[in-house]
Amino acid sequence: MNLSRQFIIRPVATALLTAAIVLAGIVAYRQLPVAALPQVDYPTIQTVTFYPGASPDVMASGVTAPLERQFGQLPGLKQMTSISSSGSSIVTLQFDLALSIDVAEQQVQAAINAAATFLPRDLPNPPVYSKVNPADAPVLTLGVTSRSLPLTVVEDLADTRLVQKIAQLPGVGLVTLSGGQKPAVRIQVNPARLAANGLTMDDVRIAVAAANVNQAKGSLDGPLQSFTISANDQIHQSHQYKALVIAYRNNAPLLLSDVADVIDSAENIRQAAWMGDQPAIIVNIQRQPGANLIEVVDRVKQLLPQLQSALPSSVPVTVLTDRTTTIRASVHDVQFELMLAVVLVVLVIFVFLRSAAATFIPGITVPVSIVGTFAVMYGLGFSLNNLSLMALTISTGFVVDDAVVMIENISRYIEEGEPPLQAAFVGSSQIGFTILSLTVSLIAVLIPLLFMGDIVGRLFREFALTLSAAILVSAVVSLTLTPMLCAKLLKPVADRRPGAFARAAERQFDNLVAFYGRTLRWVLNHQTATLIVAIGTLALTLMLYLIVPKGLFPIQDTGVILGISEAPQNISFDAMAERQQALGRVILQDPAVASISSFIGIDGTNTTLNSGRIQITLKPLAERGESVGEVMSRLRPALAKVDGITLYLQPVQDLTVENRVSRTQFQYSLEDPDEDELRAWAPKFVARLRELPELHDVATDQLDQGLQARVQIDRATASRLGITP
Repeated sequence: MNLSRQFIIRPVATALLTAAIVLAGIVAYRQLPVAALPQVDYPTIQTVTFYPGASPDVMASGVTAPLERQFGQLPGLKQMTSISSSGSSIVTLQFDLALSIDVAEQQVQAAINAAATFLPRDLPNPPVYSKVNPADAPVLTLGVTSRSLPLTVVEDLADTRLVQKIAQLPGVGLVTLSGGQKPAVRIQVNPARLAANGLTMDDVRIAVAAANVNQAKGSLDGPLQSFTISANDQIHQSHQYKALVIAYRNNAPLLLSDVADVIDSAENIRQAAWMGDQPAIIVNIQRQPGANLIEVVDRVKQLLPQLQSALPSSVPVTVLTDRTTTIRASVHDVQFELMLAVVLVVLVIFVFLRSAAATFIPGITVPVSIVGTFAVMYGLGFSLNNLSLMALTISTGFVVDDAVVMIENISRYIEEGEPPLQAAFVGSSQIGFTILSLTVSLIAVLIPLLFMGDIVGRLFREFALTLSAAILVSAVVSLTLTPMLCAKLLKPVADRRPGAFARAAERQFDNLVAFYGRTLRWVLNHQTATLIVAIGTLALTLMLYLIVPKGLFPIQDTGVILGISEAPQNISFDAMAERQQALGRVILQDPAVASISSFIGIDGTNTTLNSGRIQITLKPLAERGESVGEVMSRLRPALAKVDGITLYLQPVQDLTVENRVSRTQFQYSLEDPDEDELRAWAPKFVARLRELPELHDVATDQLDQGLQARVQIDRATASRLGITP
């Protein structure tokens, strides 16, 4: 049975089939998304709850525990971690890879609703969840600042005109403002004046709340006209609050300004951010797990001119970090290597076949097979990433094998005197089954990769399927287009006129064959030595396998470094701000650094006052000439000279497996149902690790050494005086 016969005798139909494959591949290529790696993100959702003034113990028992009880019942939950600190609770949920993040979102919302009755009644806001992995670095970081407007105004503009629009874009998981200076009126009560007038803090709170409401007032309806009632029941400025009457003493009104200082300020004055060394509002944009990073960034950048036009000219928006820069460059490099591989393969074929016609055939079939694979990739929902393009690069060797096998067999019959058409019939008939068996055997080698589980399986499944698709398309092309071109382009032996290059190449090949013959005879005459060399090679291979470092994925140079700063747990906000800026000044002096963004304060990212974040954007690799590891090694000694604070540096990676932000490269978790025992042994364990010479930057997230003022209530006396806790 000759599978290629109908394609040989119908060259027009074969050409149209080839054109259809190429056209489908070109159209699919233009639609394929670009990414660094295949989509392997776990569905992850983060829930954040703020309860200002609450201690970590109160947050753990009153907020985190009720939420954990409800979240623990969710189907498909793979891992749940939580952090309870002063005034904030963060619960991170990681689900199975097979679960859709939209389904997980519905489950989380239902669990939050179920836990609402168990949460403190005076929570300022209910728990807020986001479809985002907190360990995943922002895909885009923007800096918003102004030299003429206060940061409270800048923050309000960024919150109302930037954040809301960006958060609506598909694929955006979370948009956060760091260094938030949300406008607010701060009432700083003087306790002595308050007590002198027989008032308490609760009296002030009630008076302020009663004088500042926003309720329906109704309307007035008459026989001819109707009026909607409006009133100045809301006050917004500090001078309006100052004139607020909170009580009457000695037949005279007691104003709020008599017992308190009322100022226009920020809602949270213990947050700050810097763009370089300039105070700013930092906008961090994170993608949803599974969303294409480049598409998300492109959508945001496309929207930025419109958003900038909605801001005053004195409020510029600056792109500080763009993680797609290195991704685009790496994908472009792999694309170039793929094209270079095709060219080199064709040149090698020309050197060995020494025939322009015979070289032209694989020069057509190899690109057709690769382009046709793009259509299969699009149908499977894949992307152009480093692994899929690497699969195509590797497939170049397999693809050309099919074409060369077919061409060589047909050429053999032509050299024996058969006409090209008849040689194509006979040669393709003999080699067709061989190509099919080669295709099946090559795909069989990749089957184990398809059955690998968890994140490793997801990572290499796209690689295996892309390579399998390229091999299948190559088999189709080799059984259709290749024999047809051989019948049309290859010439009989009598018509061939070898040139000078062909004759010179033939002499070199004869010399190579003669050299191989001599070495083969030597090996056959020294079989014992050959066997010893083979066994030694095997032993050396096993030894090298044990010695070579192993890991899930190599450290990437994405051009972005994430720094987590840590100061003593009893540090004040002002001291923390001073030391954080000192770190920034040291980093900016490094010649490899392009820009930095830095922020401190308790928010959805930082959980304690003594920690901060610094995101360092490096110059392009060609410009800095150093790897990210070398830059970090140079920065560490300089940063260590800053007193009272430590900065832990980690290169940002495209592949994020964990759902917890770590100060260091590796994490080790200690668990103990006895909290006191855990607090006793964790410092000992950390101290022992720090003694190991192989490790540096050993840290712990156990922060229980801060200063605390504990109030011991005498309940009997408090009850007698009418005082409640």
